[in-house]
Amino acid sequence: MAEIVYGFGSSHGPLLSTAPEKWDLRAQADMENPAHPFRGEFYNYEELKELRKDENLGAQNQLSVREGRHARNQKHMDALAEKVAEVDPDIIVVVGDDQHEWFQDDIQPTFTVFHGDEVINTALDQEKVKTMQPGLAISMRANHPDVDHAYPVPSALSRAIIEQAIEDEFDIATSSEHPTNEKGLIGVGHAVGFIYRRILHDKPVPVVPILLNTFFPPNQPTPRRCYKFGQSIGRAIQGWNGDKKVAICASGGISHFVIDEDFDNRMLKAMIERDEDAIFNEPNVMFRSGTSETKNWITVAGILSQTSLEMDLLDYVPCYRTEAGTGNAMAFATWT
Repeated sequence: MAEIVYGFGSSHGPLLSTAPEKWDLRAQADMENPAHPFRGEFYNYEELKELRKDENLGAQNQLSVREGRHARNQKHMDALAEKVAEVDPDIIVVVGDDQHEWFQDDIQPTFTVFHGDEVINTALDQEKVKTMQPGLAISMRANHPDVDHAYPVPSALSRAIIEQAIEDEFDIATSSEHPTNEKGLIGVGHAVGFIYRRILHDKPVPVVPILLNTFFPPNQPTPRRCYKFGQSIGRAIQGWNGDKKVAICASGGISHFVIDEDFDNRMLKAMIERDEDAIFNEPNVMFRSGTSETKNWITVAGILSQTSLEMDLLDYVPCYRTEAGTGNAMAFATWT
Protein backbone atom coordinates (compact mmCIF):
# COMPACT_ATOMS: atom_id res chain seq x y z
CA MET A 1 0.00 0.00 0.00
CA ALA A 2 1.04 3.61 -0.48
CA GLU A 3 2.51 5.41 2.52
CA ILE A 4 2.49 9.12 3.31
CA VAL A 5 6.04 9.72 4.48
CA TYR A 6 6.46 13.49 4.53
CA GLY A 7 4.63 16.79 4.30
CA PHE A 8 5.77 20.32 3.66
CA GLY A 9 4.34 23.76 3.17
CA SER A 10 5.85 26.76 1.42
CA SER A 11 4.59 30.18 0.53
CA HIS A 12 5.00 31.09 -3.13
CA GLY A 13 4.32 34.85 -3.06
CA PRO A 14 5.99 37.29 -5.48
CA LEU A 15 8.23 38.84 -2.81
CA LEU A 16 10.05 35.51 -2.41
CA SER A 17 11.48 36.03 -5.89
CA THR A 18 11.99 39.79 -5.69
CA ALA A 19 15.09 41.53 -4.32
CA PRO A 20 14.22 43.44 -1.11
CA GLU A 21 15.10 46.81 -2.63
CA LYS A 22 12.45 46.19 -5.30
CA TRP A 23 9.55 45.30 -3.01
CA ASP A 24 8.31 48.87 -3.51
CA LEU A 25 7.42 48.05 -7.12
CA ARG A 26 4.04 46.77 -5.94
CA ALA A 27 3.50 49.55 -3.40
CA GLN A 28 1.95 51.92 -5.94
CA ALA A 29 -0.69 49.34 -6.81
CA ASP A 30 -1.40 48.95 -3.08
CA MET A 31 -1.93 52.70 -2.76
CA GLU A 32 -4.33 52.74 -5.71
CA ASN A 33 -6.38 49.74 -4.55
CA PRO A 34 -9.77 51.01 -3.31
CA ALA A 35 -10.75 47.80 -1.52
CA HIS A 36 -8.12 45.96 0.53
CA PRO A 37 -9.77 43.05 2.40
CA PHE A 38 -8.75 42.96 6.06
CA ARG A 39 -10.48 41.13 8.91
CA GLY A 40 -13.80 40.86 7.12
CA GLU A 41 -13.99 44.45 5.91
CA PHE A 42 -12.64 46.45 2.95
CA TYR A 43 -10.43 49.56 3.15
CA ASN A 44 -8.67 51.88 0.75
CA TYR A 45 -4.98 52.46 1.35
CA GLU A 46 -5.32 55.61 3.48
CA GLU A 47 -8.03 54.02 5.62
CA LEU A 48 -5.86 50.96 6.14
CA LYS A 49 -2.85 53.08 7.07
CA GLU A 50 -4.92 55.01 9.62
CA LEU A 51 -6.42 51.82 11.04
CA ARG A 52 -2.99 50.27 11.60
CA LYS A 53 -0.98 53.34 12.59
CA ASP A 54 -0.37 52.11 16.14
CA GLU A 55 1.37 48.97 14.85
CA ASN A 56 4.36 51.04 13.66
CA LEU A 57 4.63 48.98 10.50
CA GLY A 58 6.91 51.51 8.86
CA ALA A 59 9.71 50.20 11.07
CA GLN A 60 9.19 46.75 9.59
CA ASN A 61 9.42 48.16 6.08
CA GLN A 62 13.02 49.36 6.36
CA LEU A 63 15.45 47.94 3.80
CA SER A 64 17.64 46.32 6.47
CA VAL A 65 14.60 44.51 7.89
CA ARG A 66 13.50 43.44 4.42
CA GLU A 67 16.97 42.07 3.67
CA GLY A 68 16.99 40.00 6.85
CA ARG A 69 13.57 38.55 6.16
CA HIS A 70 14.38 37.86 2.54
CA ALA A 71 17.45 35.90 3.67
CA ARG A 72 15.32 33.87 6.09
CA ASN A 73 12.92 33.02 3.27
CA GLN A 74 15.69 31.81 0.98
CA LYS A 75 17.24 29.77 3.79
CA HIS A 76 14.02 27.89 4.48
CA MET A 77 13.18 27.25 0.85
CA ASP A 78 16.68 25.85 0.38
CA ALA A 79 16.16 23.66 3.45
CA LEU A 80 12.85 22.37 2.12
CA ALA A 81 14.43 21.57 -1.24
CA GLU A 82 17.22 19.64 0.48
CA LYS A 83 14.80 17.73 2.71
CA VAL A 84 12.53 16.75 -0.18
CA ALA A 85 15.57 15.47 -2.07
CA GLU A 86 16.64 13.50 1.01
CA VAL A 87 13.20 11.94 1.51
CA ASP A 88 13.13 11.16 -2.22
CA PRO A 89 9.38 10.50 -2.48
CA ASP A 90 8.02 8.52 -5.40
CA ILE A 91 5.07 10.91 -5.70
CA ILE A 92 4.20 14.40 -4.45
CA VAL A 93 0.60 15.54 -4.08
CA VAL A 94 0.60 19.34 -4.48
CA VAL A 95 -2.39 21.28 -3.16
CA GLY A 96 -2.57 24.79 -4.60
CA ASP A 97 -5.03 27.29 -6.01
CA ASP A 98 -5.90 28.47 -9.49
CA GLN A 99 -5.96 32.22 -10.18
CA HIS A 100 -7.47 32.49 -13.65
CA GLU A 101 -4.76 30.25 -15.07
CA TRP A 102 -6.57 27.05 -16.04
CA PHE A 103 -10.04 28.29 -15.12
CA GLN A 104 -11.83 31.55 -15.89
CA ASP A 105 -15.09 33.12 -14.79
CA ASP A 106 -17.10 31.00 -17.23
CA ILE A 107 -16.27 27.90 -15.16
CA GLN A 108 -14.57 27.91 -11.77
CA PRO A 109 -14.60 24.53 -9.97
CA THR A 110 -14.30 24.47 -6.20
CA PHE A 111 -12.00 21.41 -6.23
CA THR A 112 -10.17 19.93 -9.22
CA VAL A 113 -7.97 16.81 -9.44
CA PHE A 114 -5.80 16.39 -12.53
CA HIS A 115 -5.56 12.80 -13.82
CA GLY A 116 -3.79 13.03 -17.17
CA ASP A 117 -0.48 11.27 -17.82
CA GLU A 118 1.67 14.40 -17.65
CA VAL A 119 1.60 18.12 -16.95
CA ILE A 120 3.61 20.81 -18.68
CA ASN A 121 5.28 23.79 -17.07
CA THR A 122 5.53 26.10 -20.05
CA ALA A 123 8.35 28.51 -20.74
CA LEU A 124 7.96 32.09 -19.61
CA ASP A 125 5.75 34.04 -22.02
CA GLN A 126 7.85 37.11 -22.73
CA GLU A 127 4.99 38.93 -24.43
CA LYS A 128 2.77 38.40 -21.39
CA VAL A 129 5.54 39.63 -19.10
CA LYS A 130 5.64 42.95 -20.98
CA THR A 131 1.98 43.59 -20.13
CA MET A 132 2.22 42.73 -16.42
CA GLN A 133 2.10 45.26 -13.60
CA PRO A 134 5.38 46.41 -12.01
CA GLY A 135 6.74 43.87 -9.56
CA LEU A 136 4.90 40.87 -10.99
CA ALA A 137 7.08 40.27 -14.05
CA ILE A 138 10.13 39.70 -11.86
CA SER A 139 8.41 37.02 -9.83
CA MET A 140 7.08 35.15 -12.88
CA ARG A 141 10.59 33.92 -13.60
CA ALA A 142 10.42 31.86 -10.41
CA ASN A 143 7.46 29.90 -11.76
CA HIS A 144 8.48 29.14 -15.34
CA PRO A 145 11.50 27.43 -16.98
CA ASP A 146 13.33 28.73 -20.04
CA VAL A 147 11.84 25.92 -22.15
CA ASP A 148 8.75 23.77 -21.69
CA HIS A 149 9.17 20.96 -19.16
CA ALA A 150 6.93 17.88 -18.97
CA TYR A 151 6.38 16.09 -15.67
CA PRO A 152 4.73 12.69 -15.13
CA VAL A 153 1.43 12.40 -13.29
CA PRO A 154 0.64 9.15 -11.43
CA SER A 155 -2.83 9.01 -12.94
CA ALA A 156 -3.77 5.83 -11.05
CA LEU A 157 -3.38 7.69 -7.74
CA SER A 158 -5.25 10.70 -9.16
CA ARG A 159 -8.16 8.46 -10.05
CA ALA A 160 -8.09 6.83 -6.61
CA ILE A 161 -8.36 10.31 -5.05
CA ILE A 162 -11.25 11.14 -7.37
CA GLU A 163 -13.09 7.91 -6.60
CA GLN A 164 -12.66 8.35 -2.84
CA ALA A 165 -13.85 11.96 -3.07
CA ILE A 166 -17.04 10.86 -4.84
CA GLU A 167 -17.54 8.14 -2.25
CA ASP A 168 -17.18 10.81 0.44
CA GLU A 169 -19.79 12.98 -1.32
CA PHE A 170 -17.45 15.62 -2.73
CA ASP A 171 -18.72 16.66 -6.15
CA ILE A 172 -15.32 17.54 -7.53
CA ALA A 173 -14.16 18.47 -11.01
CA THR A 174 -11.56 16.45 -12.88
CA SER A 175 -9.28 17.21 -15.79
CA SER A 176 -7.09 14.97 -17.92
CA GLU A 177 -5.82 17.57 -20.38
CA HIS A 178 -4.39 21.07 -20.25
CA PRO A 179 -6.73 23.84 -21.36
CA THR A 180 -5.68 25.80 -24.44
CA ASN A 181 -6.04 29.32 -25.79
CA GLU A 182 -5.12 31.11 -29.02
CA LYS A 183 -1.41 30.63 -28.21
CA GLY A 184 -1.74 26.90 -27.58
CA LEU A 185 -1.44 24.82 -24.43
CA ILE A 186 -1.75 26.60 -21.06
CA GLY A 187 0.85 25.30 -18.64
CA VAL A 188 0.41 24.58 -14.94
CA GLY A 189 -0.36 27.58 -12.75
CA HIS A 190 1.93 29.37 -10.35
CA ALA A 191 1.04 27.23 -7.32
CA VAL A 192 2.47 24.11 -8.97
CA GLY A 193 5.07 25.81 -11.15
CA PHE A 194 6.74 27.45 -8.15
CA ILE A 195 7.16 24.08 -6.42
CA TYR A 196 8.65 22.52 -9.55
CA ARG A 197 11.12 25.38 -9.95
CA ARG A 198 12.10 26.43 -6.43
CA ILE A 199 11.72 23.25 -4.38
CA LEU A 200 12.17 20.41 -6.89
CA HIS A 201 14.63 22.31 -9.12
CA ASP A 202 12.79 20.88 -12.15
CA LYS A 203 13.46 17.27 -11.14
CA PRO A 204 10.71 15.21 -12.85
CA VAL A 205 9.13 13.81 -9.70
CA PRO A 206 5.61 12.49 -10.42
CA VAL A 207 3.10 15.01 -9.08
CA VAL A 208 -0.67 14.95 -8.55
CA PRO A 209 -1.91 18.57 -8.92
CA ILE A 210 -4.99 19.37 -6.82
CA LEU A 211 -6.43 22.84 -7.36
CA LEU A 212 -8.79 24.78 -5.12
CA ASN A 213 -10.79 27.86 -5.94
CA THR A 214 -9.79 29.87 -2.91
CA PHE A 215 -9.94 33.29 -4.59
CA PHE A 216 -13.11 33.84 -6.54
CA PRO A 217 -16.68 34.09 -5.21
CA PRO A 218 -19.24 32.74 -4.95
CA ASN A 219 -18.10 29.10 -4.64
CA GLN A 220 -14.97 29.15 -2.47
CA PRO A 221 -14.92 26.22 -0.05
CA THR A 222 -15.11 26.84 3.68
CA PRO A 223 -12.18 25.96 5.97
CA ARG A 224 -14.19 22.98 7.24
CA ARG A 225 -14.82 21.75 3.70
CA CYS A 226 -11.13 22.04 2.82
CA TYR A 227 -10.08 20.08 5.89
CA LYS A 228 -12.66 17.36 5.23
CA PHE A 229 -11.60 17.19 1.58
CA GLY A 230 -8.04 16.76 2.78
CA GLN A 231 -9.10 13.85 4.97
CA SER A 232 -10.74 12.26 1.93
CA ILE A 233 -7.50 12.65 -0.04
CA GLY A 234 -5.59 11.08 2.85
CA ARG A 235 -7.90 8.07 2.90
CA ALA A 236 -7.47 7.65 -0.84
CA ILE A 237 -3.68 7.70 -0.65
CA GLN A 238 -3.47 5.32 2.29
CA GLY A 239 -5.95 2.95 0.68
CA TRP A 240 -4.25 2.95 -2.72
CA ASN A 241 -2.51 -0.30 -3.60
CA GLY A 242 0.48 1.36 -5.24
CA ASP A 243 3.67 0.54 -3.33
CA LYS A 244 4.87 4.17 -3.27
CA LYS A 245 6.25 6.74 -0.85
CA VAL A 246 4.05 9.84 -1.04
CA ALA A 247 4.82 13.39 0.10
CA ILE A 248 2.20 16.11 0.51
CA CYS A 249 2.78 19.78 -0.32
CA ALA A 250 0.83 22.93 0.62
CA SER A 251 1.66 25.71 -1.83
CA GLY A 252 0.87 29.35 -1.07
CA GLY A 253 -0.22 31.63 1.77
CA ILE A 254 -0.15 32.88 4.34
CA SER A 255 -1.87 36.31 4.69
CA HIS A 256 -1.52 38.67 1.74
CA PHE A 257 -1.75 41.18 0.30
CA VAL A 258 -2.63 42.72 3.65
CA ILE A 259 -0.62 40.97 6.35
CA ASP A 260 -2.54 39.86 9.44
CA GLU A 261 -0.11 38.32 11.92
CA ASP A 262 -2.86 37.52 14.43
CA PHE A 263 -4.80 35.53 11.85
CA ASP A 264 -1.69 33.74 10.62
CA ASN A 265 -0.52 32.75 14.07
CA ARG A 266 -4.02 31.59 14.98
CA MET A 267 -4.29 29.35 11.91
CA LEU A 268 -0.75 27.98 12.13
CA LYS A 269 -1.25 27.16 15.83
CA ALA A 270 -4.53 25.41 15.05
CA MET A 271 -2.87 23.27 12.38
CA ILE A 272 0.08 22.39 14.61
CA GLU A 273 -2.24 21.39 17.46
CA ARG A 274 -4.77 19.68 15.15
CA ASP A 275 -7.42 21.94 16.63
CA GLU A 276 -10.26 21.26 14.23
CA ASP A 277 -12.71 23.52 16.07
CA ALA A 278 -10.41 26.53 15.70
CA ILE A 279 -10.06 25.84 11.97
CA PHE A 280 -13.77 25.20 11.40
CA ASN A 281 -14.90 28.24 13.39
CA GLU A 282 -12.70 30.76 11.56
CA PRO A 283 -15.15 32.92 9.55
CA ASN A 284 -14.91 32.44 5.80
CA VAL A 285 -14.72 36.23 5.30
CA MET A 286 -11.22 36.13 6.83
CA PHE A 287 -10.02 34.14 3.81
CA ARG A 288 -10.05 36.76 1.06
CA SER A 289 -7.57 37.65 -1.69
CA GLY A 290 -4.18 35.96 -1.23
CA THR A 291 -4.97 35.10 2.38
CA SER A 292 -7.41 32.56 0.98
CA GLU A 293 -4.42 30.38 0.06
CA THR A 294 -4.28 29.43 3.73
CA LYS A 295 -6.98 26.95 2.71
CA ASN A 296 -4.35 25.05 0.71
CA TRP A 297 -2.54 24.52 4.02
CA ILE A 298 -5.76 23.57 5.79
CA THR A 299 -6.44 20.94 3.13
CA VAL A 300 -2.95 19.50 3.64
CA ALA A 301 -3.46 19.58 7.41
CA GLY A 302 -6.57 17.48 6.79
CA ILE A 303 -4.64 14.99 4.68
CA LEU A 304 -1.97 14.60 7.35
CA SER A 305 -4.39 14.53 10.30
CA GLN A 306 -4.80 10.80 9.71
CA THR A 307 -1.09 10.08 9.96
CA SER A 308 1.40 10.15 12.82
CA LEU A 309 3.35 12.96 11.15
CA GLU A 310 3.65 16.11 13.28
CA MET A 311 3.75 19.66 11.91
CA ASP A 312 6.86 21.71 12.65
CA LEU A 313 6.74 25.41 11.77
CA LEU A 314 10.22 26.22 10.47
CA ASP A 315 9.57 29.95 10.29
CA TYR A 316 6.92 32.61 9.91
CA VAL A 317 8.20 35.69 8.09
CA PRO A 318 5.93 38.74 7.62
CA CYS A 319 7.32 40.72 4.67
CA TYR A 320 5.89 44.24 4.72
CA ARG A 321 6.20 46.58 1.76
CA THR A 322 4.20 49.58 3.05
CA GLU A 323 3.39 51.22 6.37
CA ALA A 324 -0.28 50.27 5.85
CA GLY A 325 0.66 46.62 6.33
CA THR A 326 0.51 45.42 2.75
CA GLY A 327 2.90 42.71 1.64
CA ASN A 328 3.10 38.94 2.04
CA ALA A 329 3.47 36.87 5.20
CA MET A 330 5.52 33.77 4.41
CA ALA A 331 5.44 30.43 6.20
CA PHE A 332 7.53 27.29 5.86
CA ALA A 333 6.73 24.01 7.59
CA THR A 334 7.31 20.29 7.56
CA TRP A 335 5.31 17.28 8.74
CA THR A 336 7.59 14.49 9.92
